[in-house]
Amino acid sequence: MPPKFGTSGLRGLVTDLTEALVKAHVSAFIASCPVGRGLYVAQDRRASSAMIAGWVEQAAQSAGLPVNACGAVPTPSLALASMTDGCGAVMVTGSHIPDDRNGLKFYTPAGEITKAHEAAILTALRDGTDPAQTAHDGVGARVIRNVTAGAAYKARYLDAFGADCLSGLRIGVYAHSAVGRDLMHDILAALGAQVVDLGRSDTFIPVDTEAVDAETRGLLQQWAATQRLDAIVSTDGDGDRPLMTDATGQVIPGDVLGQITAAAVGAEIVVTPVSSNTGVEASGQFARIIRTRIGSPFVIAAMEAAGGRVVGYEANGGFLLGFAAQGPAGPLAPLMTRDALLPLIAPLVRARGRGIGMAALVADEPPRFTASDRLQEVPSDVGQALVARLDMDASARAAFLGPFGTERSIDRTDGLRITLADGRIVHLRPSGNAPELRFYAEAESQPAADALLRRGLDALAQALRG
Repeated sequence: MPPKFGTSGLRGLVTDLTEALVKAHVSAFIASCPVGRGLYVAQDRRASSAMIAGWVEQAAQSAGLPVNACGAVPTPSLALASMTDGCGAVMVTGSHIPDDRNGLKFYTPAGEITKAHEAAILTALRDGTDPAQTAHDGVGARVIRNVTAGAAYKARYLDAFGADCLSGLRIGVYAHSAVGRDLMHDILAALGAQVVDLGRSDTFIPVDTEAVDAETRGLLQQWAATQRLDAIVSTDGDGDRPLMTDATGQVIPGDVLGQITAAAVGAEIVVTPVSSNTGVEASGQFARIIRTRIGSPFVIAAMEAAGGRVVGYEANGGFLLGFAAQGPAGPLAPLMTRDALLPLIAPLVRARGRGIGMAALVADEPPRFTASDRLQEVPSDVGQALVARLDMDASARAAFLGPFGTERSIDRTDGLRITLADGRIVHLRPSGNAPELRFYAEAESQPAADALLRRGLDALAQALRG
């Protein structure tokens, strides 16, 4: 499948992300979207990312834009730096997908590109762009090696939460190949925690925080048992999606972290995709809940329309702060892009303040539990055809639901989300830019959600076989 835009920017196989294709997309972005005073560029730790970042920088220079080359820093760190400086940005990353794939995330000075910006980029690509015709007069084409993006991201949390907010806690950092692993270590230590480095890798490991595999869960539980940890934290490859366990190594779902963080920062309005669990409604803590399609552009659009004390989060845990909040030590400015650190720090601070562990904090949330995973190497068109058939054919849908129960209602906001008669939920969704078919399950307990997920993946595999 050729590179294409999905919920997290442009993605494709590295072999398809040619120099010409990358430079064409960057030139189209510069020609069709606001980029302000220049372009910030950063990359994750994939084998191909430094090379692709070089192509991005060259395309910006050809358009006459000054470049801030930030190197290997997390996506939210890049976004914070570029937005503060009134510049656009490009992050070279494939997030959680394997190393043979990569991608580009685009930012205007206001934050992540919108779907309207995406359409403008595609139009510019179709019409063709000449960098000489889109040059930004008088700003030059110099490249600056930026070394402050990480420090500003660290200061954001130290200023808001204070130097002792995590004192007394022993926290493991699953470093793997996450681009922000060292920065996360430094930030947690600066906030007072004793930090233990775990599982560092020199080769890229694709960590999906929304579908943590059995091997990774086993490692997390082993480390928790042997290292006497209060929690283990990590992120996906580019640092915009959090991963956290309790003291036993049990993974805490990202949407649960999201609803805890929303309450901790004093939000009144919560925007979250339809795939997030329904505990946020059941909690009764928020004046308004807005459900969207899956993907941060949809969350951001709804947040901007809502205004006020609004936050957004996704089932993968990425958290967006849409208003000026107040931390224990100082103000916390808005950051309208997915962030992994806030939904790690805020719950840890809340649990510590109440004198309880993360397991007890999670137990206080409404008893709605989720599990999700995906079948890989399923071409998008194949997955889309299966979901469309189940959507349109009631008898086929009833046969598919046989192992689960009977349907009560259907939500077609994004994919096919079916609430069963007993209140459990099954949700099928083909990926838009990766060969994956996802299955989401929600139930009244974690074992029930896990069992529903296992049956769902088996049923999907059988349906795909025909």
